[in-house]
Amino acid sequence: MALMNAFPMSLRRPLAAVLSAAILGASFVVAPPAMAQATAQGPESVADLAEDLLDAVVNISTSQTVSEQRSVPLPQVPEGSPFQDFFDEFFDQQNPGRGGPGEPGGNGNGPRRVQSLGSGFVIDASGIIVTNNHVIEDADEIVANFSDGSKLTAEIIGRDLKTDLAVLRVKPTKPLKAVRFGDSAGLRVGDWVMAIGNPFGLGGTVTVGIVSARNRDINSGPYDNFIQTDAAINRGNSGGPLFNMNGEVVGINTAIISPSGGSIGIGFAIPTEIATGVVDQLRNFGETRRGWLGVNIQQVTDDLAESLGIGSTRGALVAGVTEGGPAAEAGIEAGDVVVEFNGRPIGEMRELPRLVANTPIGQAVDVKVIRKGKEVIVKVTLGRLEEGEKLAAAQAQDKPDADTPKPAEKVLGLTLGALDEAARTQFQIGESVKAGVVVTAVEAGSPAAEKRIVAGDTIVEVAQESVTTAEGVVAAVKKLKDMGRKAALLLLANPAGELRFAAVRIE
Repeated sequence: MALMNAFPMSLRRPLAAVLSAAILGASFVVAPPAMAQATAQGPESVADLAEDLLDAVVNISTSQTVSEQRSVPLPQVPEGSPFQDFFDEFFDQQNPGRGGPGEPGGNGNGPRRVQSLGSGFVIDASGIIVTNNHVIEDADEIVANFSDGSKLTAEIIGRDLKTDLAVLRVKPTKPLKAVRFGDSAGLRVGDWVMAIGNPFGLGGTVTVGIVSARNRDINSGPYDNFIQTDAAINRGNSGGPLFNMNGEVVGINTAIISPSGGSIGIGFAIPTEIATGVVDQLRNFGETRRGWLGVNIQQVTDDLAESLGIGSTRGALVAGVTEGGPAAEAGIEAGDVVVEFNGRPIGEMRELPRLVANTPIGQAVDVKVIRKGKEVIVKVTLGRLEEGEKLAAAQAQDKPDADTPKPAEKVLGLTLGALDEAARTQFQIGESVKAGVVVTAVEAGSPAAEKRIVAGDTIVEVAQESVTTAEGVVAAVKKLKDMGRKAALLLLANPAGELRFAAVRIE
């Protein structure tokens, strides 16, 4: 009884039930109703948290000058028609600012100002603001609107198209309220988060939800790794912060999926584990400086994994190596499967670009690959991605001329021909494709067609062995069939020289 007196009256009856159950040897425990109710209700009020953070979130308004195009064309009416005045009045209303001949905006093509709205947040009291690149892209003027009603013109420090981030600077007369970045890597599905932004121009809007999923790929860029949340995010929220319950920014709200354009509970935010490095580089250099490996990669599918003999489906398959790049100098080859980078295992292809990009330029890293069934560790010194992209562009060659290629052998639903000047002309195959066998036709419904092989592709390797003749391709496929292989692993180059692997079913 003395023990029971230590608890408040609201909990004594539930606890007595628990003790009685234990005495009777019951194997269950009854949760006190007050505790169960608190769990069901979710978090307590976030009013104090929101009040503390609202001043650091800004509304971003932009304007740009565009050439106005006539939205409704003027019909042709006979000269002197009694309907002429009616048509003139009606179409002037449909095309405001159209003006008359020789007037500004005449013929519906005059310049006009277009405005758009978004969100952002202050990360440095001196006036540094983070937002989305698409919020400020092509803007002639950018204005940050603060919660106290003040407005400051912003200038762009730097922006990054690959992650859709931008950093702005304003010049305040006094220190601004700033927020700090948190660790998005520690987020769990089900954690509570809060979004603040400017949806549909309604500034200072606070919404709360949970982390619905992590590591989402929505095909918006090479480094997709979004946080999915059901906190209401609408048009105008772009660039605004997603906070954890400690008031730290764990994401930058960027995109929604919605047939109607409004929130349906599926919103996406760039995690700070990606954003912080980009923001730091934009602040310090005005541009990004990402690591570069110098490989073209593709996803390892089940049939590719079987053809490569790597066991489980994992890693990133190297389809091509950039000449003169870090990977080429280190000895990485087409056909290698990268399964570990700098001590981090690669489960899916899309993980590798993020790890490489976030690694400092000039750092030497160990890259573990599976090459023809054996693990090999290669030491690679990373280059700079931006310079690598220029190098790859410089290696693109013009396409030469010649006559129609002569078809040769057929295999796997493919008609094959020599890689000669005639083939290069017909299929516009660049000089970067140095050797192989040209696909001149693909049979509809064939195993090759299933793998989206098209005329103009060049077979560079079969089962990781180089081929230079159509007869060589046929012989290599026959050898695989005799060995009991279910698929032939082909290394293909498209006319631009981009490489990919395809495991084509052997019938």
